[in-house]
Amino acid sequence: MRVLNNEGLRQEIGREVLRPLRSPRLDRERPSGQDVCIQKIAVAYDYPVYFTRDVFSPSNHFLAEAVSRREPMRRHRLLFIVEQAVADAWPELVTDMSRYAEHHPDILELLAVPLLLPGGEEVKNDPAILERLHRYMNEYALDRQSFAVCVGGGALLDAVGYAAATAHRGVRLIRVPTTVLSQNDSGVGVKNGVNAFGKKNFLGTFAPPFAVLNDIRFIETLSRRDMIAGMSEAVKVALIRDSAFFEWLTEHTDALNACEPTAIAHLIRRCAELHLTHIATSGDPFEFGSARPLDFGHWAAHKLETLTEHRLRHGEAVAIGIALDTIYSSKAGYLSATVVEEVVTLLERLGFRLWDEALDHRGPDGRLRVMDGLTEFREHLGGELTVTLLRRIGGGFEVNEIHDDLMLESIDWLRRRDGIR
Repeated sequence: MRVLNNEGLRQEIGREVLRPLRSPRLDRERPSGQDVCIQKIAVAYDYPVYFTRDVFSPSNHFLAEAVSRREPMRRHRLLFIVEQAVADAWPELVTDMSRYAEHHPDILELLAVPLLLPGGEEVKNDPAILERLHRYMNEYALDRQSFAVCVGGGALLDAVGYAAATAHRGVRLIRVPTTVLSQNDSGVGVKNGVNAFGKKNFLGTFAPPFAVLNDIRFIETLSRRDMIAGMSEAVKVALIRDSAFFEWLTEHTDALNACEPTAIAHLIRRCAELHLTHIATSGDPFEFGSARPLDFGHWAAHKLETLTEHRLRHGEAVAIGIALDTIYSSKAGYLSATVVEEVVTLLERLGFRLWDEALDHRGPDGRLRVMDGLTEFREHLGGELTVTLLRRIGGGFEVNEIHDDLMLESIDWLRRRDGIR
């Protein structure tokens, strides 16, 4: 890293790079002897996402491979954190984990019995659980070369990911997502977080996992409600990125509604691929800017989760948010009413109800409380509101303003649609 004087800076990095450093108020020569040092760091991240079955079967080498992929000659220390509901649905799971480590003794050193924790938003709302995670990692002396292997749904993955990212500034995290939603979306991404001050993901990090293992067997243990809830993220990414995938979803709606395993496996795989492609190619994987196209429909969804005290699953709230922003896109003149009907019909046929009484909740000033989600979304983005809307299926774009009157009309559209049904 070199320190350059003013002229050296101009010659070395050019006017375009310097421009952000200048403003009309500061447009003057720097005093003699005072220079600017510009540091630029590029860090390359890579992590494999495996699609498999029976990940803890001794004959399945993917976990051992994922752990040892950078240092194949070492024995690697690890802890398991498991969602209680997953362990209940798969009674032999904890035993399977121990047997797996015993089968790969040259690669894996299991430090303790798995830590069982609740899932859902409870795990993200309770600061005591975050402290418990940090204590667990400290008690067994996890270091930055050790592994926390998290087995559970998206909420637990978020919380454990945040704990791992903040322990020693980064313990290696391996995710084993167990829901449709986490396998096709959150589990393959780079975000971690917990809730605080009544706001979703107020505390969090951008920290890519070391690896992700999607085991389709976990999906077979889910209730129908949870299977369907995870499908909204597939509709979302199809609407903003891939019209062919939207057509596939439309053609296979009956199979998806019936939770047919082959159809669900394809949905998870394609949706995960689209999310990974966006993360790799968007140019802003850590969201330094204000655009968050993968959060299409989420400003309302996050608020609805809070308003219902998480009675609504995340995916169920996202389905409502998708419908709302699709309707708004039409009312604002960007999208045809025909496309609105296609989108709403698909969501309904998948099994989503696109109205919830929380949409009618009002604050002391008489304003619909869901509209406060726009303010909170803007704050979360860094001060400038950026909301993704639709021009066509497969064609999302960003706007920086939402007109309250049109959004209220969109909410009323959903209210009337639900009454008709």
